[in-house]
Amino acid sequence: MKRDADGGRGPARGGKPPWKGDKPAGSRPRRDDGGQRDDRRPGGGAERSDRPNRDQSSFNPKRGDLRSSNRADRPRSPEIDDDVTGKELDRAARAELRYLEDPNGTWVAKHLVMAGRLVDLEPELAYEHALAASRRGGRIAVVREAVGLTAYAAGQFADALREFRTFRRISGSNVHLPMMADCERGLGRPEKALELARSEDAENLDTPLKVEMAIVASGAQADLGNHQAALAELEIPQLDINRAYSFSPRLFTVYAEALEELGRHGEAEKWYSRVVIAERALGLGDYADPEIMDLGEDDEDEPKPRVKDILPSDGQSAGEGHPADSKGEEGIDEEDGLQVVDSSTADADEADDADSDDEADEADDDADSDDEADEADDDADSDDADEADADADDGSDESSDKSE
Repeated sequence: MKRDADGGRGPARGGKPPWKGDKPAGSRPRRDDGGQRDDRRPGGGAERSDRPNRDQSSFNPKRGDLRSSNRADRPRSPEIDDDVTGKELDRAARAELRYLEDPNGTWVAKHLVMAGRLVDLEPELAYEHALAASRRGGRIAVVREAVGLTAYAAGQFADALREFRTFRRISGSNVHLPMMADCERGLGRPEKALELARSEDAENLDTPLKVEMAIVASGAQADLGNHQAALAELEIPQLDINRAYSFSPRLFTVYAEALEELGRHGEAEKWYSRVVIAERALGLGDYADPEIMDLGEDDEDEPKPRVKDILPSDGQSAGEGHPADSKGEEGIDEEDGLQVVDSSTADADEADDADSDDEADEADDDADSDDEADEADDDADSDDADEADADADDGSDESSDKSE
């Protein structure tokens, strides 16, 4: 069971787990298996037939806590690569580990780095590294998060669920709530998954996480045989065929799968075609930019920029005369008419529309008030004119009487 990297599930601390260092955000990359479609797992990637076996031989509830360092049957900690120093962790992770004294702090940091390196390649070994880190740093949130994510990647759903709950209790974060619900599915408890999806905490998730939770809830309904309900779970405001958010390709794919299961193949093909368009517009999947590695063969130093190359010249504001070479985060794909939108603005779109409507109403009210005031002024002017005419007529009549 693989997970989708570009679908993301909102890793903690704004983009990726701190213990993963320079690894890409999200979980494990979707496998390139010649067109196999995503499962309904948050970050799915396996077909339904490839879902984890509910009666996993690897799961033994009597085996105890493998994090314990004094167990007689505890395996040796896995080897650490020679080039790993522990400083590869990002600042947030290092900040959490500063409470550990050496050599414990260095030990934990190195194993976290190894877990981040291997989670996409050898999840079972990555899980062992995370367990090794937790033996000396089990009270630190980022360590328990690493254990949970690697256990989830390795298909150890009972362990993952326990670690996610511990991480949630230590950190107060619900960022892994969709994965907790999916662990309930992996343990054969789809009803529990739906309970989490309906919880108050789920309602307060950020938009990308709400999408992931909807995908999990759809999978839980499918597990129960409720395929129509599975489709309904995906019909959320973020399912917009004309807009492409970072989560849209996965959401479109899962929606198309749900339509296929109901025999609505024509509609499913329509959504599958939008997946390709969205990936191209977002630069994801087959349209992602390739990684470029510097092999150090070019010994020439790059020329340093001069001041006049950076600052605008007199009479020219910064940015003028230099057309942008790259497209921004938002825009319109001219070929397909698909609006590319930053997923972080998804919640703000509806609020902006509401504000625009309010401003339009206020403008209409002001215009009506101005019209009423103008009419009142016109009426007053007309009354004054009538009174002046009346006075003039009276004066004319009196003059006529006197002359007679």
